[in-house]
Amino acid sequence: MSFQSSDFDDDGDVMSEINMTPLVDVMLVLLIIFIITVPVINHAVKLDLPKASSQKEEVKPEKISLSINADGGLSWNGESVALDALDARLGATAALQPQPELHLRVDKHAEYDHVAQLLSAASRHGLGKVAFVTEPGKN
Repeated sequence: MSFQSSDFDDDGDVMSEINMTPLVDVMLVLLIIFIITVPVINHAVKLDLPKASSQKEEVKPEKISLSINADGGLSWNGESVALDALDARLGATAALQPQPELHLRVDKHAEYDHVAQLLSAASRHGLGKVAFVTEPGKN
């Protein structure tokens, strides 16, 4: 058994260095294998979990549809109502919490006086949410 001169130090001791090239090659191959196989192994089940929030849930108010036809007749959610009964209904509606929204539909041939009386009665009872519903394409 013969030793070459490169296996020994200048002092005559055996060199104890390890050749790192094969180790680096093996580590790179393992790294590539893990990069390729990890996404394939991931078998996740997607769930739509509910989202929790600390904000108070807003309750949407009720919508009441009021209509005024051409001759001044009133309807409450499609039901005809007299002017004196309207005042009582507006009073009961104002007491609800949250206050309902009034959606007002007015015939284009109705007199403005009927609209003004209805708005005045709603304001008198403290109903502040009034929306005017229009139908632009309808004559």
